[in-house]
Amino acid sequence: MKVPVLAPSLYKSFPPPLSLTNPFLFSHSFPSIGSLSKHLDYNLPMAACVDTPRPDTSPLSRDTSRSESDDHVYKYVNCCRPCFSDHVSSLPFSNNHMKTVHTLSVVEDLHYEDESKEDPWLKMQEEAMLDVEQEPVLSSYYYNSILSQKTLERALANHLAIKLSNFTLPSCTLFDIFIGALEGNPDIISAVKEDLRAVKERDPACISYVHCFLNFKGFLACQAHRIAHKLWVQGRNILAILIQNRVSEAFAVDIHPGARIGQGILLDHATGIVIGETAVIGNNVSILHNVTLGGTGKASGDRHPKIGDGVLIGAGTCILGNIRVGDGAKIGACSVVLKDVPPRTTAVGNPARLVGGKQNPIKLNKIPSFTMDHTSHIAEWSDYVI
Repeated sequence: MKVPVLAPSLYKSFPPPLSLTNPFLFSHSFPSIGSLSKHLDYNLPMAACVDTPRPDTSPLSRDTSRSESDDHVYKYVNCCRPCFSDHVSSLPFSNNHMKTVHTLSVVEDLHYEDESKEDPWLKMQEEAMLDVEQEPVLSSYYYNSILSQKTLERALANHLAIKLSNFTLPSCTLFDIFIGALEGNPDIISAVKEDLRAVKERDPACISYVHCFLNFKGFLACQAHRIAHKLWVQGRNILAILIQNRVSEAFAVDIHPGARIGQGILLDHATGIVIGETAVIGNNVSILHNVTLGGTGKASGDRHPKIGDGVLIGAGTCILGNIRVGDGAKIGACSVVLKDVPPRTTAVGNPARLVGGKQNPIKLNKIPSFTMDHTSHIAEWSDYVI
């Protein structure tokens, strides 16, 4: 009887029980690889096989003889997967509040609570299993990146280490650095999960958590920065700057490790984003590509912008100097912002002006980083819109 074979390096690194089972068809209901060996089956065809006696038939074989507990697992995976409308995002104005996308006003958000947050890591494992069923050629990649990892911390450390390594900076060295920072700082993993939710909710191009985790360089650059920032705060500046440099080379995102960034961050497309050393970004902020949060070139010390919660910054925008963009504000694409922007207002142009005028600007009634609405009020304001 034939059973699947992993890539040689992976195959040798696991104990005998895994060599006799298929590691790709399991759900997040099983917390560890060791507890999975009796639940795995042989339904997924693989390119390479070896001859070996077949072990006992798995109880999770999708036939009529499986146990009630296994049947419950299948019903859970197939029937209880939250749809897009079930996803929620935390409010920018309070870490204890959450918001359903596109529905509530800013005032309503302040009093809206929802505790039905799903765990992105459990969902990622389920999504990875389904992806492998559709594309068996990616079995080894998904297994190494997601399915063989016991925790989100280890999966993220492994994935970033592979992405940022080079000939002189091996992935094993980076993994040790990353896993130390992630496992020693639960606040980083909490922010990682909020970032995953943010991308999944706000970016229509994101089809799943695992898609974001493996392929979205804005998400990966942000998580690498979180690790670099922790090292920077600890005084390990040389190592922090090294990570910044590798992120800049690999992802074309340049974030100084001294910058402070909140959670629930979406760096959409992300190419060309530059964030300076003393910049501060609040919670639930959405930033598009080619955005610069920089200095004016004539100041030292605290010289970079402070971005409030729930802000949306359009593509190609430059925000320069130690100025503040208030909570819930929106900056139109390609704007150059040199002065403070009041909360819940829209600034657009070069130099940027407030839509509705400085004395009586139009106030936004929804959080722009959630709605991702780049054109409301701007199109009506400009006589040059085609």
